[in-house]
Amino acid sequence: MKDKVYSYLLKIPVGKVATYKQIAEYLGNPKLARVVGNILHNNPSEEKYPCYKVVNSKGQLSYSFAFGGIENQKEKLEAEGIEVVNYKVDLQKYGV
Repeated sequence: MKDKVYSYLLKIPVGKVATYKQIAEYLGNPKLARVVGNILHNNPSEEKYPCYKVVNSKGQLSYSFAFGGIENQKEKLEAEGIEVVNYKVDLQKYGV
């Protein structure tokens, strides 16, 4: 399951985000969103697997982002041209 999650991250285009639930649905069960979160929190390589591109179903960033916290996640998203307002992204505009 872990490999499928990391593989999904590589499919998220530049300038776009996905939700934990979308990844869980990709795995075949939308109730696995928390499991997806745990897998991402244990990501072995932020450079290889861009977990910063995953937000919750409301578009909110993660306060417990594993690689430098929410500010780092915000900076990485903005570097891709994604507008972050109050630590939230517009899923209509930036969602996959």
